[in-house]
Amino acid sequence: MTERELDAAGITEPALRTAYAHCRRLNARHGKTYFLATRLLPVERRPAVHALYGFARWADDIVDDLDGGATTAERSDALGALQRRLDTGLRLGDSTEPVVRALAHTAAVYAIDHRHFADFMTAMRSDLEVTDYPTYEDLRRYMHGSAAVIGLQMLPVLGTVGPREEAAPHAAALGVAFQLTNFLRDVGEDLDRGRVYLPADLIAAYGVDRELLRWSRATGARDPRIVAALRAAADLTRGVYREALPGVAILDPLSRPCVRTAFVLYGGILRAVEDDGYSVLHRRAVVRRRRRAAVALDGLARVAAARIRAACTTAARPAPAPSDRPLVRQATR
Repeated sequence: MTERELDAAGITEPALRTAYAHCRRLNARHGKTYFLATRLLPVERRPAVHALYGFARWADDIVDDLDGGATTAERSDALGALQRRLDTGLRLGDSTEPVVRALAHTAAVYAIDHRHFADFMTAMRSDLEVTDYPTYEDLRRYMHGSAAVIGLQMLPVLGTVGPREEAAPHAAALGVAFQLTNFLRDVGEDLDRGRVYLPADLIAAYGVDRELLRWSRATGARDPRIVAALRAAADLTRGVYREALPGVAILDPLSRPCVRTAFVLYGGILRAVEDDGYSVLHRRAVVRRRRRAAVALDGLARVAAARIRAACTTAARPAPAPSDRPLVRQATR
């Protein structure tokens, strides 16, 4: 499948193909929901999504340091090195580092605004120092760089049927909705890393603070105040999904099944959290494999329908008048 994607995208240079293949493996290994939805995109657009995801994954792994061996100073240095590689890669349109090489190529091909990458790196650096957010507005400012810009980076790849600026707020909101979903699912794991992404004012309204969350995580005990706060966070997240939904209709019809599938799968994570009694401090809620398969099959059906409509539309267009046709024979003499 990798070769087919690269061929369809017109990526022929061997080192560049290797770079994109590396990004695809990162996506397949770490972003299972994201990767599944990406498979529904037109084949020639998938490498670009893999490059965008691969870079975001790399930066995120530096910040989180899942092996736990790096100090804050060492992670800061690693992010600084990545920033320099990114800046040089975007300026030159190439890099010796595979992930940055694929990203720089994607940014050039799709004319992605470089400010989106700068804002993303700013958010990653803040994760080294900021461990909680007093208000939802504070969290939204962080999520502009960590999530909203991901939606904005994706938009040129997905394509639109109307002005891109009309779709942009919805694309940004969808990135935020996905991240809020992840924050809710990963409350316990984030707490272990010393972070609380739930806005302090939201959970305080239900009598919850960091200490209560730590107590519940450590003891395995449940508390109705925590359940109420998590339910409120889920309601807030659903509101952001509603902000994002109108944007799906503005996308290129061939991209809509991919985004709709991601929309449904991430929404399914919220339902899984609810169905599990908001027990995210004690275990991760998951969408059952059978449900994921059903959503994927529905997405495939939508892809097929969109391609048929596109083919019919193309076939129905009138052929150009003889005088308008290119003079191929004359041009080749």
